[in-house]
Amino acid sequence: MRSATKLKPRPAQTAARRAARPSSLPAPAAVPAAPFGLRERNKRDKLNRIKAAARKLFVSKGFDDATMREIAARAGVGLGTVFLYAADKRDLLFLIANEGLEEAAAESETAVRPTASLIENLVAICGRQYAFFARQPALSRLVLREMTFYEAGEQGRAFQKTRDGLIALIGKTVGFAMTQGSVASTEPPALIGWAIFCIFQVELRRWLSGDDLDVRKGLEHLRRTLNVCITGLQPMARATSK
Repeated sequence: MRSATKLKPRPAQTAARRAARPSSLPAPAAVPAAPFGLRERNKRDKLNRIKAAARKLFVSKGFDDATMREIAARAGVGLGTVFLYAADKRDLLFLIANEGLEEAAAESETAVRPTASLIENLVAICGRQYAFFARQPALSRLVLREMTFYEAGEQGRAFQKTRDGLIALIGKTVGFAMTQGSVASTEPPALIGWAIFCIFQVELRRWLSGDDLDVRKGLEHLRRTLNVCITGLQPMARATSK
């Protein structure tokens, strides 16, 4: 008998069989992501060293006498590296402060309670600010001194955004009290919020300039001042006449 003709495997079958065989070649190694992570960690480390050095020198030597070159040397980085993060000393000061100010503003927003009185909500908002500035009084005094008319640069814009947000929060809280009917005024909540913020700023500076930085005492004095604002002076007509 004639032997059966051996059929050649089709190309598709051959490819399938090859795929099924274990490969003798090692799998390609995964590309590590370490270099990028390491670069970011180095940047973060340099920034933290710069902020720590600036904080130390601003307090020990004073803001006016400390130099960017000294800060760079203390941080162990080149002077050019410092300027990558801050355009000048004031920018560097607010680079240190802005993160904490933003956190304090966020905490102030969560402190507002719908069932609380206007005065309680205002003291709760301002209390988070007092707590922040009490952490490092010497540095806080520098921040308060330098914040006037500070709008230039990236850190200036970040500071102004946080400040405007706090003013808006106070105005919003006043508006909430007006909606509830607990207070009444012909002036818009935003203007009243601005007036209250002005009182808060002066009270904060008064308290921070003293030796006794007891947050509870500072807030109690602020409460009395805000009560004057809220209750008014019960004026006679001639008190506001032109």
